[in-house]
Amino acid sequence: MKKIVLTFLVLISLIVLAFQFKPVKQIAHHVVASIEPQNLVAKDSLTIKSRVKIPEGYQRVAYESGSFAEYLRNYKLKPFGSKIINYDESEYFWQGGHIGILEVPVPKNGLQQCADALIRIRSEYLWDNNRKNEIGFNFTSGHYCSWKNYAEGYRPKINGNKVVFNKTAGANHSKENFYKYLNLIYMYSGTLSLYNELESVDDSNLHIGDMLIKGGTPGHIVMICDEVINDKGEKLFLLFQGNTPAQSVHLVKNLEDSDMSPWYDLKNNATIPVSNYTFSSAKFVRFK
Repeated sequence: MKKIVLTFLVLISLIVLAFQFKPVKQIAHHVVASIEPQNLVAKDSLTIKSRVKIPEGYQRVAYESGSFAEYLRNYKLKPFGSKIINYDESEYFWQGGHIGILEVPVPKNGLQQCADALIRIRSEYLWDNNRKNEIGFNFTSGHYCSWKNYAEGYRPKINGNKVVFNKTAGANHSKENFYKYLNLIYMYSGTLSLYNELESVDDSNLHIGDMLIKGGTPGHIVMICDEVINDKGEKLFLLFQGNTPAQSVHLVKNLEDSDMSPWYDLKNNATIPVSNYTFSSAKFVRFK
């Protein structure tokens, strides 16, 4: 009982200090946001759309059935309280920044990191919707590697930034071979290749499926997975991310605004903290 009282007093003291010192105030917001129950979260729900409630005065933006946006919005989640698990089956060191784990397997090879997880989700959507010929990504070198050519047996020979594709294997269009192709993409693509390859999007034209990106080694990337709008035309968005090390893909909290969380107001060139990463200058991109 004494420990509980002491913990409560420490938390109250931290909040009081927050009004006097800006750095402490920011810390207090993060602490409170990571432990407060989220009143916009439906804990018994198992999809992104049903897990997160709509803020008062907003409504969900409509998308066509079968679209990538609807695919993401209705993506399946593990039961509430599931933990972020690393590729080696260990628990991620911090569990305070998410409100849901997506049903995306994490390969034990450690390759499926932040950009790779989003590449996988996009590729699986195209596969499931008979759009396999659209699956393809640039390597960081700039060379395009398509599933179509990989399935026909073409493999890259890589020497520094020089890449040549030769037919060295038999044709194999199986799902098992598709995941071998994705492992190749994970090795030679990433945030930097997506940053250079994909179309930039203005914050006034953001849609579900667009991504907030910082290209680099390391960089980071998150994907918009739901969208709401009010009568003034103001929009809010939900975000999910993979991470490095490779780990469970998760729906992130907004640690800067616990009242709005997990919804985000996204703007170009803004500083946007996302769970364990801060985008210092936001840029948005869109898959082709």
